[in-house]
Amino acid sequence: MDMFNKVTAFLQQALETREPSINLLDSFVDHWKAITNYYIETTDESRPVKQTDIPWRLRQMLDILVYEETQQGEETGPCMEYLLQHKILETLCTLGKAQYPPGMSQQVMLFFSKVLSQIQKPVLHLINVYRPVQKLTHLCGLPDSKTETEESQFLFAVCTRVRKDPYVLNYILEITKDPQKRSSSTSDEAVEEGASSPERSPSPSTSAASSCPSTSPQTAPGIIPVLVHLAKSQKSRVVLRSMESLLLLVSLPQEDTGHLLAEQTPLCHLLAQRLTELYCLIPSSLDPADIHSYSGAQWRDQLTQDTTEESQSFPGSENVHRFFCFLDYCNELTKEAPRALGVKMARAIHLQWLKGVIQPHLLQMSEVGILVHTALLSCSVRHIRSPALLEELVQFLLGSDTHYEQRQDTHTHVLRYRLIEHCNHISDEISITTLRLFEELLQKPNKSILTNLVLRNIEKRSYRLPGSGVTDERHGAESDVLEESEELEEDPFFTDMYEDSGFGGQEPLLSLPSVRERPNPSEHTQVAAIVNSFLCLVPQEAKTSHLVQGAGYDTYVHDAHKLLKECTVLSRDWNWPDSAKTNETNPATDFYEGHFLQILFDRIARILEQPYELNLQVTSVLSKLAVFSHPHLHEYLLDPYISLSPGARSLFSTLVRVIGDLMQRIQHIHGVTDKLMMIRRQLMGLEEETMVDHVTLLKGVIVLEEFCKELAAIAFVKLPIEEQ
Repeated sequence: MDMFNKVTAFLQQALETREPSINLLDSFVDHWKAITNYYIETTDESRPVKQTDIPWRLRQMLDILVYEETQQGEETGPCMEYLLQHKILETLCTLGKAQYPPGMSQQVMLFFSKVLSQIQKPVLHLINVYRPVQKLTHLCGLPDSKTETEESQFLFAVCTRVRKDPYVLNYILEITKDPQKRSSSTSDEAVEEGASSPERSPSPSTSAASSCPSTSPQTAPGIIPVLVHLAKSQKSRVVLRSMESLLLLVSLPQEDTGHLLAEQTPLCHLLAQRLTELYCLIPSSLDPADIHSYSGAQWRDQLTQDTTEESQSFPGSENVHRFFCFLDYCNELTKEAPRALGVKMARAIHLQWLKGVIQPHLLQMSEVGILVHTALLSCSVRHIRSPALLEELVQFLLGSDTHYEQRQDTHTHVLRYRLIEHCNHISDEISITTLRLFEELLQKPNKSILTNLVLRNIEKRSYRLPGSGVTDERHGAESDVLEESEELEEDPFFTDMYEDSGFGGQEPLLSLPSVRERPNPSEHTQVAAIVNSFLCLVPQEAKTSHLVQGAGYDTYVHDAHKLLKECTVLSRDWNWPDSAKTNETNPATDFYEGHFLQILFDRIARILEQPYELNLQVTSVLSKLAVFSHPHLHEYLLDPYISLSPGARSLFSTLVRVIGDLMQRIQHIHGVTDKLMMIRRQLMGLEEETMVDHVTLLKGVIVLEEFCKELAAIAFVKLPIEEQ
């Protein structure tokens, strides 16, 4: 306020000093007449405007208007009345359009910008203000414009004014209801029609542009298309100012404003189109490892490749960076917009980018194309935060089915089926990249993801043998857990696989007292039994973690606590039951774990035959699933003692069969413990890599041991606090 008073006093003194005998109106009129007289008297049409007194006189007129407003209070002063009645803004707009003298358009835009930002009273609703503003807007965003900086400043002043007085939005949008709405809806329909054939595949190319819809130069009138056009500028300041201006309009909180922008402007279509354009500029020759290591960018801070960290610089990184900057911007727009507008923007992005461009690449036959675009999609999933955008992403990837899966459901949702199959692809790289995609999905705050992939298939607990136990009301654990543990210990499969292996003196599978020695089993002993079941799965001769300092089971407990906390926050509002439901299975119904778990279990079953990196990714996804606190998921993945229905398998039963296979194989490897120790030290970077026989098998054993410790840690941290 002190600064404002000083400026006011300065202006008053300047005006009095400059023209002490002339009042404000006369001074204002004199300045304006001097400008108009220039056009009458001058003969040098090539003289730049900066070499005339026009800029100075415009500044004087602005100073007078600002000072007058401080003196008049609520009433409109005579100078402002003169400006409005004599249509000075209209005349200036015409002079700016003529670019006479050269550079006049910059001066006009600066004058408009300062009038809109420095005059405090609402003025945009006045016809002699908003019509010139509309006309000047039409002069912005033209091809090869030399005035982008002034244009972005002018439009930012307009949008700031609209933010302050939202009711004036109607005056600057220039909405022609039927044609404009028809144009916007037609764009969406065209994209949807073009994306309706999911099996079409793009031809191989050096970039994604071959499958991108062609775009014509933007010719639609209005401030929205102009701002989107300026957001493509090579000048980062212009880009930033234009994006900020658009955000000011989109984030107007009134729902009717949201409907107006969604239904009667091309905003949603243009944003989705721009995102698609940027994606199509990304070369298909990218290294997936570079994509996975890319940490992303925020649109406000990093608008050009020059601002990125050196560690994120790689061939094609500039295009990647620009795309993810704009994706971050779309995140913010859809988050800040009124619901109707946010949903419409997200839907347009779904149709144009996801369905129109990404889907054909994911369904193509080229392994290189699948790999790169799956990696880009995985990175995109990681950076999408907007609920509306995330909902559309989930619909695109998984669909909306919630009913129990059938084994023959291969084409209910083609993309979902194909992506899950890619987790079991002949190319290990594609399998790893697609598993990373699903791991990213499992970390998103959307209940539908886990329901669609897993929970709908275990909702009725049909993996259990009917009548095998009564639900404990407090924690959903079965009262017959310990009885079943005795049956497990006496199972010929368990005893035979140790006895036949020739390992005398092997530590029992469960190093716990027998059930008869536990007269008062508590929940703590139940959890202890579960923890020890996983810890004792791998035979002693195949264990090596105890031989390396800092590689014990307890190292996983801290990480498991962190994961559990994250998952608890994630699922807090998902209204999951506290305890398992009573088994309602029809005995005639075969249990099917669903396509996703089927592929994961198949992969775990081949852990001794798969590359190390692939095993790490499979176990990482399963660990993420195991941490979630849904009682059925916990039971199915972490309870070794459930009686499975005929033909059903669980994670533990799959691991048991892997152990059986392992014990047969390691009998034929001389010095297996020493070789395992060598491989472990190499993986930890403690020794240089050397050629070792059975290296895939040995690395698989190490991953298996670590996975069992991780599952044990997860089971432990999910124990109620008072029992730990």
